[in-house]
Amino acid sequence: MAEQTSSSIVVNAAPAAVMAVIADFPAYPKWAKGVQVAEVQEVGVDGRAEEVFFALDVAPIKDEYTLSYDWDGDREVTWTLVQGKMLKALDGVYSLRDRGDGTTEVTYRLALDVHIPLIGMLKRKGEKILIDTALKGLKKRVESL
Repeated sequence: MAEQTSSSIVVNAAPAAVMAVIADFPAYPKWAKGVQVAEVQEVGVDGRAEEVFFALDVAPIKDEYTLSYDWDGDREVTWTLVQGKMLKALDGVYSLRDRGDGTTEVTYRLALDVHIPLIGMLKRKGEKILIDTALKGLKKRVESL
């Protein structure tokens, strides 16, 4: 990944429970702020999504795009942009670390680029908003199940 923004959060659940929520794309509109649609387009041999279409509307990003996913068990999932309207790059990763006490540290790294010119500071701000919103929503969703 190129320039990226990263943040972490501790979730009161095992890595498998966290990854199950991350992998449940049809439920994203219920908990992931700004996600209006999350439709699995292709499923891999492991039963997890390989390509997902999203409609997102969370300032400063409003777009429809498709991401390609690569899963490493319950430890990590990475994604890259297949196509988007406003976005020209959206590369990310969720890394999960079992803390051995029934909690999981989730680290989210993201690098995005858009077709319109933006200074680096605004791109990083957009990444930070997306990351913080996603981590808080993920924690709340996992801990409420």
